[in-house]
Amino acid sequence: MTGNILVIGALGQVGSELVENLRAKYGKNSVIASDIKDEGHGGLYEKLDILDKDALLAIVYKYEIKNVFNLVALLSATAEKHVDYAWQLSMDGHFNVLNLAKDKIIDKIFWPSSIAVFGPNTVMDPNTVYGIAKQAGERWNEYYFNRYGVDVRSIRYPGLIGWKSLPGGGTTDYAVDIFHQARKTNTYECFLNANATLPMMMMEDAVRATIDIMEAPSEKIKVRSSYNLAADSFSPAELATEIAAHKEGFTITYKTDERDAIAASWPQSIDDSTARADWGWKHTYGTKTLVTEMLA
Repeated sequence: MTGNILVIGALGQVGSELVENLRAKYGKNSVIASDIKDEGHGGLYEKLDILDKDALLAIVYKYEIKNVFNLVALLSATAEKHVDYAWQLSMDGHFNVLNLAKDKIIDKIFWPSSIAVFGPNTVMDPNTVYGIAKQAGERWNEYYFNRYGVDVRSIRYPGLIGWKSLPGGGTTDYAVDIFHQARKTNTYECFLNANATLPMMMMEDAVRATIDIMEAPSEKIKVRSSYNLAADSFSPAELATEIAAHKEGFTITYKTDERDAIAASWPQSIDDSTARADWGWKHTYGTKTLVTEMLA
């Protein structure tokens, strides 16, 4: 990537680690973190509501931004409680960034999609607000690339697991919280059923993939909607068994809520062979190494 970088939604689960990695690679003065909160990361930070087009444009001009990572969204379970705002935040925010590239003010955009675009009946049949917004965003990615030549890049994240930030209201966030509770109480009450197998990934792999796809030559990016991304799949019961191998006496119980139905509509595994072939994606963490890293 050439030019300065703006990360919007920088205080979220992905953003906090992405900013750290980008600054290590490109320099702390080349990466501007932004979020809706008053204060954020050490280093260059701007309070920003992505729905405020004028404020966004002012920051882009102020720092001579050429690359934008737009990570803003309400996660699946939270979005179901705030339907109108979740849609507005995802769509209007996405348009505000896409139009900066259409107008040649910025050069390149990263926008994350999710396994939530999948649904219970067909490959693309989302049944949550979050998933519907992600599917719509993917279509706009491709439209803006084909119509205006906008260099927008996207990957569909599976469930993401990291230790540097707390769970944020997502359906797969049990796989983050379970480690916090394992260390605190050596037990966990799970909101998904024991056999709810879902694709999962260590945050380090997800962040590396996010940077890799933005650094790849344009001609290697052959999918302009969104690439599948995968590492491993496991159920709560399987994860608990692996944790118990490290923490004697660890137990798990189950009290399912509305997130269990959301999880049931998502695929148990994802084919990411296209990303591996096009721009060399390769994961490094499997279930065993993920559990060891998280507990450490």
